[in-house]
Amino acid sequence: MAIAKAERLMNLALCLLGTRRPLSKRELRDSIEAYVEAFGPGNGAGGNDDSFNRMFERDKDDLRELGLVIETVESLDGEVGYLARRDSNRLPPITLDAEEAAALGLAAKVWQQARLAGAASGALQKLRAAGLPEDVDPYGAHGALEPRIPVHEAAFEPLMLACRDRRPVVFDYRKATAAHPEQRHVEPWALECWRGHWYLAGWDRDRGAERVFRLSRITGKVRSRGGRYTAPVPDVVTVRETVASWAGEITDRSARIRLRSAAGYPLRAKATSVRELGDGWDELEIPYGHGLDAWLVEFGPDVVVLEPAELRADVVDRLRAVAKG
Repeated sequence: MAIAKAERLMNLALCLLGTRRPLSKRELRDSIEAYVEAFGPGNGAGGNDDSFNRMFERDKDDLRELGLVIETVESLDGEVGYLARRDSNRLPPITLDAEEAAALGLAAKVWQQARLAGAASGALQKLRAAGLPEDVDPYGAHGALEPRIPVHEAAFEPLMLACRDRRPVVFDYRKATAAHPEQRHVEPWALECWRGHWYLAGWDRDRGAERVFRLSRITGKVRSRGGRYTAPVPDVVTVRETVASWAGEITDRSARIRLRSAAGYPLRAKATSVRELGDGWDELEIPYGHGLDAWLVEFGPDVVVLEPAELRADVVDRLRAVAKG
């Protein structure tokens, strides 16, 4: 039924766009095969006129909702006709500056390892045909470094589609401090790439609160679930702030750590103060935000947390979870 309706709407749109004069309902009824099959020719001999008129009005309204400008013209003899002038339904030229074109190219790079790579490339080709500057190469490198956004996680594509369609999902998630994954029921909001890692921000139904999930820790398949969202979806800026907070980029405290000399250069770059302790160790003061414990664990025995005590306990718990496998 959906395919039949789409074909009927397409044929009606082509008729209205292809005519130089207004076409009456009777002419449209006789010209479109779907109308002829359903109601017969528009010669006034049948009792299907009311049914046809209702369907035609619905189809006309659907086309207008899709953006087609349909004019209603009354002739001198009082007959009403319809047409869609091409100049009224032609999109204006799309003008993009170099920065906007580069942003589109960068977005398309996300799909280089995904099944929609062809669709992204085709979309850029259509934008070129519609007015994208020919001297701008969205895929080209405009400097010594070419930005790339890798997408290796299998969960990326189903989660992206779930965010777009506002569909709840279920997946198994393994926290850094847990030995085994557990099932999570989530209303996905948005995907964000932060420091080379992809994160999903959404509403955790089991916990009744917003949560951020790192895609590399999702195990198994992402399964869609029916039903509507139960929590309001925040705007994009709020989601980005949430991801930044969970990724440790928003800090309101400081932590003191011991760091082995000539090690942990990313930590040294973050440090607000560095003091040599001797015996191959330095003392650093670094910003403390959510996710710092997971980051410190990556440096293994080269880092010892001095304070606060809660950060030290979180790092110890993570190290024990890693030791258990």
